[in-house]
Amino acid sequence: MRINLKVPFAEKDEAKKLGARWDGARKIWYVENKDDMAPFARWSPHPHDSTDTRVSQPSRAEKNQAASLVIKGSGYVDLPRVCDCLPWEDCGKCKGTVPAC
Repeated sequence: MRINLKVPFAEKDEAKKLGARWDGARKIWYVENKDDMAPFARWSPHPHDSTDTRVSQPSRAEKNQAASLVIKGSGYVDLPRVCDCLPWEDCGKCKGTVPAC
């Protein structure tokens, strides 16, 4: 069974002497099939720590949802709606309410 370890860079040589191995793809130290884990106890991850150090990529649905968000700046002023016309259409009712630039 593989167990990932949290070995600081300064202690990597000591971990290697004890039999820990480096996984270059995941960039993490680990041990496999060790009966006595006592020498590695100080580097063993805590239960609340994640054993997988890779960052998960957002799914396509999450990317689409983030792209559809409307971001309003601090200077945004929401003008009152007079009618149901589209903001880019010239409407007789709305012409008088839009402030001049």
